[in-house]
Amino acid sequence: MKGGPDTEAHDLHQAGEGQIVLVATPIGNLQDATDRLRTVLASAEIIAAEDTRTTQRLATALGVEIRGQLISHHEHNEQRSTPELLEKVRQGATVAVVTDAGMPVVSDPGFRLVQAAVQDGLTVTCAPGASAVTTALAVSGLPSDRFSFEGFVPKKHGEKTRFLTDLQDQPRTLIFFESPPPSGRYATGND
Repeated sequence: MKGGPDTEAHDLHQAGEGQIVLVATPIGNLQDATDRLRTVLASAEIIAAEDTRTTQRLATALGVEIRGQLISHHEHNEQRSTPELLEKVRQGATVAVVTDAGMPVVSDPGFRLVQAAVQDGLTVTCAPGASAVTTALAVSGLPSDRFSFEGFVPKKHGEKTRFLTDLQDQPRTLIFFESPPPSGRYATGND
């Protein structure tokens, strides 16, 4: 991996050298948007978005004009779109990867693309921002000296029980994601 999270996306984009930029998006408050998010949305030749409509709404709300090609890149088409995106990077394009909220790859699309890019020796960098994992840890009051992100808890009772039983003796704080129930089952009144 060339570069790193402290390097601006445009600094890495040398003549003829493409790159993938993983770009964090706000996880609930638009004021969490970073200047780097704005810069990458405005300058990337290709923006691979989990949902193009959500990304376009975000750009509009941030006052950013997307000039590059906005394409769909989500869990249902990631296997098909990954080779196309890698080819664009090989041709010198900056491909920004964004999800609806948070960091690509972390329980969101992007893993296949990053894995393939690293295997091919292509540049992968990041424009960090809000993180649901570290935000949950910070506000939990639980010990933060050792923690582990365990992903999504299985939905089926037996699988969930086995999953949690296997982790019950861990000497660290464990962080899980949980999908909301299907629409209409409850409403909190808060977004």
